Amino acid sequence: MTATPLYCAEPARLDAALRLCERFSLLQVKKRPTDGYWLELNGERLELLTTGKHGAVYAEFVEGAARHRREQGGGRGQPVAKAVGLKGAKELPYVVDATAGLGRDSFVLATLGCRVTMVERSPVAAALLADALERALRDETTRDIAERMTLAHANSRDWLAGLPEAQRPDVVFVDPMFPDTDKKAAAAKKDMQAFQHVIGDDMDSAELLAAAIAAAKVRVVVKRPRLGAPIAGVKPSAVLDGKSTRFDLYVIKALASG
Repeated sequence: MTATPLYCAEPARLDAALRLCERFSLLQVKKRPTDGYWLELNGERLELLTTGKHGAVYAEFVEGAARHRREQGGGRGQPVAKAVGLKGAKELPYVVDATAGLGRDSFVLATLGCRVTMVERSPVAAALLADALERALRDETTRDIAERMTLAHANSRDWLAGLPEAQRPDVVFVDPMFPDTDKKAAAAKKDMQAFQHVIGDDMDSAELLAAAIAAAKVRVVVKRPRLGAPIAGVKPSAVLDGKSTRFDLYVIKALASG
């Protein structure tokens, strides 16, 4: 896959662009590309752009959908919260989001009080997350939430396998990116198609699931399309169905006794 360059459109932010390039091994270019995909740092945020018709792709924890979820999201009754085990929990779990993407589920869980580590191997996605996290830390309405979120740019399988016992998470959350076969849905979300094109599909999900089960203390939660096949290998302990998605649960105690 071709490397995605970074272009800084705001001269005052050249230092910030350089830091992103150094942290995530990105190539900085002096002119805006005329084709393909590129990251662009403007005066407001970092965006993934292309010459196509869809809009910019970026991670966002302050405004838009993130603000709506923060203010009116439904609390611990949300499907992702129930899947992770927040409903009725006396102590909130430490969660590792092993396929962080744009960080939306991580943000919901952090909003509900969980400490969350976002692990993302794609340099493009990791850079977008880092930019969003920095903006959330600067905003007084999201600072306390962002302080519960950390970012690790790494391959989740290796990262999970290398955790010392004291740093093992209670829950590992996995939302693998598979080829989208739903043409109607794909047409309605062209921006996410662009993101998937640049990030690539997660074709090593079975290996990641095994690493997640080995690392998690309490459970592994896998988010899937409602009619999608489960990840090959270990059978889920339970399944929570939703309207468009479902959560396959791998409860560690149940797996150990099975």
